Amino acid sequence: MEYIEIHLHISPKNKLINDILASNLGESGFESFIECEDGMLAYIPTSKFDEKSFTNTINEHFMGSEIRVTKDIIPDQDWNEEWEKNAFEPIIINQECVIHSSTQQHSPSVTFDIQIDPRMSFGTGHHETTSMMLGEMLKLDLNGKSFLDMGCGTAVLAILASMKGASPIVGIDIDEWAVNNAMENIRLNKTSNIEILLGDATLLENTGNFDLIFANIHRNILIEDMGKYVAKMHEGSLLYMSGFYEEDIPAIKENASAAGLTYQGFVSKNNWVVIYFLKE
Repeated sequence: MEYIEIHLHISPKNKLINDILASNLGESGFESFIECEDGMLAYIPTSKFDEKSFTNTINEHFMGSEIRVTKDIIPDQDWNEEWEKNAFEPIIINQECVIHSSTQQHSPSVTFDIQIDPRMSFGTGHHETTSMMLGEMLKLDLNGKSFLDMGCGTAVLAILASMKGASPIVGIDIDEWAVNNAMENIRLNKTSNIEILLGDATLLENTGNFDLIFANIHRNILIEDMGKYVAKMHEGSLLYMSGFYEEDIPAIKENASAAGLTYQGFVSKNNWVVIYFLKE
């Protein structure tokens, strides 16, 4: 598959712009983002690229910075080499879990050692939403708990759930490349009790209920699919959601309450949020 690499030159550089652009471009088919010295690299299959939609998104998010765009075509066969050049640094979560690429032979000794080769999908643990979700999972007793990773990406959350004893585990993602990458990472970590499904929340009609649901997606999708999540929760189930900002909390809480959930709390980092609810 041929990809377009878009280099977003942002001056002055602003991490918040990177985060907002990644969130919004992700909704229009972009599959991967890499921060660079002067902004961000964004990747999308050539067949999915919509010039008008892309231009509208860029024009909405200057926030005092100038954004200049350059584009390159990357043939599929070159991506592995490109990925190895940009392999991520290991990240340690709460001194209990390390996430590193399979090309890194040495990693710190902790309880949970996860190898992730994200290729073109999101989820190395470096982004605030992923690292906070992992941090919240580390606080929980997952042994024997049924677990749903909604918008699974690399399946890093599902993999940690498996290592912590959760079962059964289901991961769902709407992107075919992410699903394939998730299955690669599951094999890499020998966590074979994870089932990965291609599609959206309508697939939940054919699953059982879950003790824990972790959904790291986008505010609008979370609100739209809230009822589908709640329908798969029983008394005592917990729903953790991320992928939005502190200013979005009231809308999330309002919709969760209307769906019958009880607010439990939230954590935040750099304005990104993880919020969680209980079904009583």
